[in-house]
Amino acid sequence: MEIVMLLVPLMLVLVTIGIFLFSWAVRSGQYDDLEGPAHRILYDDDEDMIPAEARVDKRQQTDTPPDGDPEGKDTGSGDKADRS
Repeated sequence: MEIVMLLVPLMLVLVTIGIFLFSWAVRSGQYDDLEGPAHRILYDDDEDMIPAEARVDKRQQTDTPPDGDPEGKDTGSGDKADRS
C-alpha cells in the first residue's frame, strides 16, 4: 500500500509534465505541416553535397554508347567475325 501512495503522485506529476510538453509543441507549431517533410525527401537537393571531382555531367553520360563503353571500342563480346 505504501508503493501506491508513492506511485499515484508520481503518475500525476508525469501526466502533468506530458500535458505541458504537448501543449507547448502545439503552440510552437510542431504539428502545423505534417506532409511537408514527407514530400521534401523526394526532392533532389544532393547536388551541393557531391564533391566537385565526383560530379558527372549528365550531357556527358548521354553521349556514351548504350553498352557502357565510353570510347565506343568493340570488346569482342560475341561476334564470331571478330575472333582471330
